[in-house]
Amino acid sequence: MGQRRKARELAVQTLYALEFAECKEDYREYSLLSEYPAILNQITEAEGIEPSSPVYAFADDLIKNTIINIEEIEKEIDQHSDNWSLECIAHLDRSILHTAVFELIFTDTPPAVVINEAIEIAKKFCSEASGKYVNGILDAIKNGYKANQEKNRPS
Repeated sequence: MGQRRKARELAVQTLYALEFAECKEDYREYSLLSEYPAILNQITEAEGIEPSSPVYAFADDLIKNTIINIEEIEKEIDQHSDNWSLECIAHLDRSILHTAVFELIFTDTPPAVVINEAIEIAKKFCSEASGKYVNGILDAIKNGYKANQEKNRPS
């Protein structure tokens, strides 16, 4: 397994653990940003990953930036998950979607790589059906952004 895949898995596991953290909605971002380092440290320590490693750095970056952009990310997921409200999506699927949507929207990682990585993580931690569900939502978001970019391109 590649280092970036491992980092993505760590990010998903940390975000999943944060799903169960008690935080007030008004201070959600602050609470999540305050709590995630301890969770990430606990997970990486159990995996034998050093805080100075590139895997840890990439996971930390994914988590922090996903949390910072959580409202926009959730808006995208909600818009593209037909007949499913965000609250109805399984916690682990939602955590996978959070990290993948962050990468799709806010990074230069090729969309095909982001989607493939998310599908593989879903298959590993969830089920084949989760992989298909994650693929459908991410593909819809990718296509929506592509169409938006073409629409906003100067003539």
